[in-house]
Amino acid sequence: MSRILGFVREILILSLIGPGPMMDAFVAAFRLPNMFRRFFAEGAFNAAFVPMFSKKLEADTEAAKFARDALNGLAFVVLILTALAMVFMPALVWATAGGFAEDARFDLTVGFGKIVFPYIFFMSLSALFSGILNATGRFAVAAAAPVLLNIFVIIAMIAGHYSGGEVINWLIWTIPLAGVAQLGLTWFAAAQAGFALRPGRPRWTPDMKKMVLVAIPAALASGVMQINLVVGQLAASQFEGAVSWLFAADRLYQLPLGVVGIAVGIVLLPDLSRRLMAGDETGARHAFSRAAEISLALTIPSAVALMIIPLPLVTVLFARGATGADDAAAIAVAVSIYGLGLPAFVVQKFLQPLYFAREDTKTPFRFALVAMVVNAAIALGLTSTIGWIAPAIATTVAGWVMVALLAIGARRMGDVARFDAQFHKRIWRILAASTIMGGCLWMANVALTPALGMAGIRYGALLGLVAVGILSFFGAGQLLGAFKLSEIKGAVRR
Repeated sequence: MSRILGFVREILILSLIGPGPMMDAFVAAFRLPNMFRRFFAEGAFNAAFVPMFSKKLEADTEAAKFARDALNGLAFVVLILTALAMVFMPALVWATAGGFAEDARFDLTVGFGKIVFPYIFFMSLSALFSGILNATGRFAVAAAAPVLLNIFVIIAMIAGHYSGGEVINWLIWTIPLAGVAQLGLTWFAAAQAGFALRPGRPRWTPDMKKMVLVAIPAALASGVMQINLVVGQLAASQFEGAVSWLFAADRLYQLPLGVVGIAVGIVLLPDLSRRLMAGDETGARHAFSRAAEISLALTIPSAVALMIIPLPLVTVLFARGATGADDAAAIAVAVSIYGLGLPAFVVQKFLQPLYFAREDTKTPFRFALVAMVVNAAIALGLTSTIGWIAPAIATTVAGWVMVALLAIGARRMGDVARFDAQFHKRIWRILAASTIMGGCLWMANVALTPALGMAGIRYGALLGLVAVGILSFFGAGQLLGAFKLSEIKGAVRR
């Protein structure tokens, strides 16, 4: 629901605001709290807090005290960060979107940034409570919290449009309010789970020291994708509209990434941590292999679809209102390139927990540094040659470099990090089913091209195209033995 409503949110942004200076400024401003969120919330706390908290729960040793100390320390650090960002916002904008300095987009981004940046404070604390919920096996509320942001923003933009006001103003002022709502929801759910934490004075304890030492490299390792996107934004900011095009393309591939990769990674990390704590290496290997199998069975066909039919997807979903045909064509090119990197982004999500469950964040940190250098070299080095599309190519190449490094490093972990026989048997069949689906999609796209360009009919035509993809993939997968539909039904029932 979070990803689907987020997709609706981007459709409204592209329709009511559209690619251009105003949307470029919003994207650059909103990326600032999102970037730091990966450092101080999702990235660091999924890697450092969750394994330590899970082990304390397993051993029944002062889990609540540890969670309270973590909450107070995080709140203190993020408050300082927010204050500094408000003061030095022009420098932050210059560092992440230097191309804006030459025109009005710079001042717009600084103004928007000061409004939306406090969102990181509420989101970071919400991420901590989400970590508590995930570690206790309560995944639904933690996953639902981002839904509130999308609901608030969608309602605000529609209200702004029909009231005749500036939609962009409704959009940016709603974001910090949504952060308050997200924090309230996760705090209440954590209290219901037995962890009603109250703010207090930060305390420096041995556990906090250990968590910080784990969290610092984990923050960069988990946030490498955001850093790569910021580097890409810096390169794209030299071209008007390019930041908006890349943002829209990023949203499209984030849908399967969030629904599959991030969700599987969130569940896998506490599961691996508990199994390794209990010495259950066989169970840990099974959990790792099934996570990889499920992830790739859903990701590979999604990647093929993004590469085969990017233009129909983008045109039908985004080309309306302030977004024209030229914008759609540019977005489609970026979508096809990101589609090539989608499996890499998902594979990272189930390889990194192998390290994080062992509280090893330094190794992924070193790998992240290599990937960032590759990304920056391609994004900044090729922009003058191939233009605004260089950042998309850089993100995809860096994603595969990161996967290669994580896979090579995991070899020393023994059988836990090796896929079992069932995975090896099925992965080639998943690839074959995806190839068959790609051929069916290509033929269906040729047949439906006239309908995809007709107003009103194009929505039904796109649904038909999607139906062809679903039926051909799952049909071929069942026949080839890539998976059993009965297993999928059973998993859904569970």
